[in-house]
Amino acid sequence: MRGFRTLVIAGLIFICLFSFIQPSEAKMERGKEKSAIVLAFFGTTYPSGLKAVVNILQTVKKAFPNTEVRVTFTSNIIRSIWRKRQKEAKLWLSRGVPKEILYVKGILATMDELQERGYKNIVVQSTHIYHMEQVEDLLSYIRALRSIETVKERWRPFHKIAFGRPIFGGVGDKYDYHEDLKKAVLTLKDDVELARRKGAVLVYMGHGNEFWSTGIYIEAQKMFRKLFPDVQVFVGTVEGFPSLDDVLYLLKTHAKSKKIILKPLMVVAGDHAHNDMAGDEPDSWKNVFEKNGFEVTPIFEGLGEKPGIANIVVEHIKDAARDAGIVLK
Repeated sequence: MRGFRTLVIAGLIFICLFSFIQPSEAKMERGKEKSAIVLAFFGTTYPSGLKAVVNILQTVKKAFPNTEVRVTFTSNIIRSIWRKRQKEAKLWLSRGVPKEILYVKGILATMDELQERGYKNIVVQSTHIYHMEQVEDLLSYIRALRSIETVKERWRPFHKIAFGRPIFGGVGDKYDYHEDLKKAVLTLKDDVELARRKGAVLVYMGHGNEFWSTGIYIEAQKMFRKLFPDVQVFVGTVEGFPSLDDVLYLLKTHAKSKKIILKPLMVVAGDHAHNDMAGDEPDSWKNVFEKNGFEVTPIFEGLGEKPGIANIVVEHIKDAARDAGIVLK
């Protein structure tokens, strides 16, 4: 009897050890799971503005050569315009518009395509300036997809969905947005150097919004002045604070030069840059400044065209993937 008990105990020990050593079916399946990156842009309808999108896309693909990389536009209006342009696909493709932009989709359709092709782990990387309306809406979609549960775990559409924080950083204490902001501002030192050479002040026009605080733009202005104290930098927004009127007041009362280098503080130099910033209408920033005695030089360059900004996007992808335990190759 004692020998039988010994045999039973030995058998149980063997089974436990074997189970411990052998990976579970779920773990084995997860080891085979494919990962992908989704770059989420606000978007643009201007072909010239796509240089920023393409630069970031190519930089990310180079950093992760064996990982699927997709593009999505978060603006419903911009996507609808590209859908209409698909009727003249040959024309737009001949103008150098990448196919993945011409046929760009929203976040849900993009995620659905990846899921259908077996991608279970996704890093959704925001290329927005900061956490405002578009980013919050994007996160709402991600949260909804994360919440999907199935009876059997293996049939969940996704295993992990990570979110990469915007260029100027995001909310929360995981990463100090002040440090993110500093890194971003340092990548724009060539703008400051241009203003210095021209003996001009540097004015940035950001997008802003009416829903979330736009205080990040004031902080960006403060960071510019801290890092480059010899060049005056003013930052305003199309929507929210500080407005064009706020910037104009500061220029009239504090600017040490009548020359202005005017640039968009946006990822792409699209509609806002060509119209709100430097359009022909009398209320464009350029015309308002000129009417008040300033000499204005507009430059149509999106932040995404700068190598340093594209590299920040790559670093934020790496952070998000590492935090979520997603392997990118």
